[in-house]
Amino acid sequence: MNATEPTVEESRAELDAPQLLLRRSGFGAAAPLFSADLAGAGSLDVAEQVVTSHGRRLWSEAVRESGDVIDDRPLYWARLTLSARLRSWQPEFTLDERERGALLTRLEHASRGHDDLVFAPGDRQLRVIVTGFDPFDLDTDVRASNPSGVAALTLHDATFDIGGYTAVVRTALFPVRWRDFTDGMVERVLLPHYTADPGSSAAADAVITVSQGREGRFDLEAHNAAWRGGRADNEGRTAPGPVPLGAEAPRVDPRPEWSTSSLPRRAIVAQATGRFPVHDNTAVTEIPAGEGPEGSTVHRPNGPTPGSWARGGGGGDYLSNEIAYRNTLLRDAIGRPLPAGHVHTPALHPGSADPATLTDPAFERDRADIVGQLRAIIAAALRPTAQG
Repeated sequence: MNATEPTVEESRAELDAPQLLLRRSGFGAAAPLFSADLAGAGSLDVAEQVVTSHGRRLWSEAVRESGDVIDDRPLYWARLTLSARLRSWQPEFTLDERERGALLTRLEHASRGHDDLVFAPGDRQLRVIVTGFDPFDLDTDVRASNPSGVAALTLHDATFDIGGYTAVVRTALFPVRWRDFTDGMVERVLLPHYTADPGSSAAADAVITVSQGREGRFDLEAHNAAWRGGRADNEGRTAPGPVPLGAEAPRVDPRPEWSTSSLPRRAIVAQATGRFPVHDNTAVTEIPAGEGPEGSTVHRPNGPTPGSWARGGGGGDYLSNEIAYRNTLLRDAIGRPLPAGHVHTPALHPGSADPATLTDPAFERDRADIVGQLRAIIAAALRPTAQG
């Protein structure tokens, strides 16, 4: 894509609600400070330092926001304002499109916590990576918040005791964009935590991906499909077809149509009780074996049948299904039998139809309850590991 023209996402950042969120949160100062430092960058190396520093500052300020539950929206809109400034920046030195694209990628990783997935040493720790997503469906309501992103920001650096161990949570955010997944963002971020030596500062003991799902319920997705549907992403782009894996991604040969959760789903359902019901979702959409990839789809409530073609996991065929597939495929390709799987949270909506109303008591309550119950889900997922 063009590295100098604003994207659909970046253009939305100029709307009234995003600008109001930035002003009220204090993140509105990020873009002018970033532009000032870019203007002083006399080389590509210095520009990369500026981009990394400001990206990491966005992340660190977001996860350190005061309050019990952190609003994910200011970070999202601030990142987009910085990326728009970076696209339009005209440095004194020659900067080609590839180099500008690399700076934009650096900004994405730094501002999403991808640089911050490091654990302190310690024998009695359970190291947990939890990922969330950006807000989406913004053409329906530009005020949208994603509870998985809220949870990622709120739970970063959270600790809790489980069976004599200290569970330590590190989190990261992912975009709702097909192109980043095609480019291998998930593998670049998560693979080092599967390949690191167990117990090291990079090794994970569990990797749990999270996204927004259905109304009024949590779902533990048992099966993930190697298939993208036709739904548009935050840039209005579609990419239907098989999930593309880059040449650098470790493989299971032959590549499976399905991957599965290794979270202790029954224990989670029993233990992580709260305001919202938690479902063990084993449903899939498939084309049965023998019909070929152009056959008719069938809904299976109890998982895929042998030899079938994947057309939708329990979480559907959008980016939540894809991150779940990519994550659990990494687990299988590397051969580390740790808990890995996907959780869909209840949907979250601003209660007021007034576009100038950014929050309300019901919205705040739902957001807090979702994060609190997700914490209980994470704890329940780790108990079998702690019990050894």
